[in-house]
Amino acid sequence: MKKFIFLLLVSLIASVSVNAQMTPTPTPSKPAATSETKPKKQIFRANKEQVMAVQKMLKVTETGKLDDTTRAAVKKYQPENGLKATGTLNRATLEKMGIELTDKQKEIPVSPKSFASAETKSTDSTKPKKTIFRASKEQIMQAQKMLKTNNFYTGEETGKLDDATRDGLKKYQTANSLTATGTLNKVTLEKMGIALTDKQKENSMKESQ
Repeated sequence: MKKFIFLLLVSLIASVSVNAQMTPTPTPSKPAATSETKPKKQIFRANKEQVMAVQKMLKVTETGKLDDTTRAAVKKYQPENGLKATGTLNRATLEKMGIELTDKQKEIPVSPKSFASAETKSTDSTKPKKTIFRASKEQIMQAQKMLKTNNFYTGEETGKLDDATRDGLKKYQTANSLTATGTLNKVTLEKMGIALTDKQKENSMKESQ
């Protein structure tokens, strides 16, 4: 009897140890990654009443929907009023039209991209550059000869506008009530009686227009 009880205890201990080995040890659960809650970008949307007010102003069918006809009318209105032609009813467009915003819309700031300033700058950059007046070698040589005759210059007739020639020109310009620039500009050439080239005359005509 004792032997039977002993065997029963041994079998129970063995079964407990086997179950312990088979039972998987629970892995510690990883904490859920705390994703940073980024604020959602607020999208400006005009309501039905505002769309109808715009349609009434632009004299299109008052459907209350931003359809293709309304978008085309808005797109035409925007550049005429300093706005970027998007065809959308953004805050800047509604404010320009004098249409009242809702409290929720007022919380959304005006986008700087709503204005046509960037486009205006790009068109301004296409303006023709101002032409710089330059005297030819022959004109410089004639000027050096005249300066030498009037004791404003002691060098040679090199055809180069060097420092000595510039100093002589400044003396000549001061003596003849001209601005002492030291450059052989149009006014100085005309004062000296030196003929302008056809290109110089053409550029002068363009600047005077």
